[in-house]
Amino acid sequence: MTQEIITFGCRLNSYESEVIKGALEKAQIENVMVFNTCAVTKEAERQAMQAIRKARRNFPDKKIIVTGCAAQINPSKYAAMTEVDQVLGNQEKLESHSYLSITNGEKVKVNDIMSVTDTAMHMISSFHGQARAFIQVQNGCNHRCTFCTIPFGRGNSRSVAIGEVVEQVKVLVASNYKEVVLTGVDITDYGLDLPGKPTFGQMIKRLLNLVPDLPRLRLSSIDVAEIDNDLMDLIINEPRLMPHLHISLQSGDNMILKRMKRRHTREKVIEFCKLVRSKRPDVAFGADIIAGFPTETDDMFENTLKLIKEAGIQYAHIFTYSERDDTPAARMPQVDLSIRKKRAKLLREAGQKELANFIEINLNRTHQVIIEQNNYGHTENFLKLQFDQNLQPGSLVTAKITGYNNDILTAIKVD
Repeated sequence: MTQEIITFGCRLNSYESEVIKGALEKAQIENVMVFNTCAVTKEAERQAMQAIRKARRNFPDKKIIVTGCAAQINPSKYAAMTEVDQVLGNQEKLESHSYLSITNGEKVKVNDIMSVTDTAMHMISSFHGQARAFIQVQNGCNHRCTFCTIPFGRGNSRSVAIGEVVEQVKVLVASNYKEVVLTGVDITDYGLDLPGKPTFGQMIKRLLNLVPDLPRLRLSSIDVAEIDNDLMDLIINEPRLMPHLHISLQSGDNMILKRMKRRHTREKVIEFCKLVRSKRPDVAFGADIIAGFPTETDDMFENTLKLIKEAGIQYAHIFTYSERDDTPAARMPQVDLSIRKKRAKLLREAGQKELANFIEINLNRTHQVIIEQNNYGHTENFLKLQFDQNLQPGSLVTAKITGYNNDILTAIKVD
């Protein structure tokens, strides 16, 4: 393979890597590796830099291009790496002509991301090796959480017009995708920059009405402070919207949430989860949680630990707090790293316990499953199953969960 894209981070990056693939093909750039980086944590950046150095050792003749949020925020850092041939910003990486400049010695092409005011849809008909498709409906973020650098990598919030979203989903359905995932940086902030200010819920309702052949729609992440009445109605009543909701939570303590500049409270999150579960009992919740945020005391941590059980968080994505340069949180009194790691371990254990309980509830139940590579699949509420039958990737089948062995759920096709 003369063109290879290595993706780090979020589902939006996964979508954009497919756009990059098309841009490289259009530019006819060969013998190149593109690293699409993430800047959420120091560890994410460390992994990317390690991978870049390893790639140069293993493939000395390839051109290496670095892009993504880490490159956007600190282009000089990556331009200084002797292994790197070119650095592209988050806007430039999506444009085929950007890759042509690698031949004229222009090493850095990174604009002011805050100057970008719209988000153009890049039509994609397939996602290599993926059973589900990802589409971008929004980019950037208008909020300034004290721990986060992502707005400086993505810019301010901007939305894709509803008509463009609908046309992209129609293309994907025509390509036989049975599930589409809506992605963005802050997708529940959708629409504020568009004429008429349509809400996220209104956009989804129109999408589902105009693409009746789409069996499954999934959301990448939601902010409970931004849920409108239309979105709540969909979550509770729309069977085509999958009962798996990933919450941008970060903490379960109100004082820490305030210091993070989050806009929800622990009570709001618990109330939301209980309400949705009372109306749709099959729902599963995920959440991003930071362990050891600056000033977090033992009591504050206990509030977060308790929330995992109180809200019923089955898919807990735990991050040990990582200082990011030039953020307000980095200037706050820091929690000792060993304490952060200990708290992260306890949070992961609490999440695993909730997931184990959820698995027990779902044993012997029947689900609709999208088949992925190597006969794996995911249920509507995102339980991962392993089949002992050879099944067609991308197909939608009815399956019964038969057991749980070595952290793997087993299932059989029953239709």
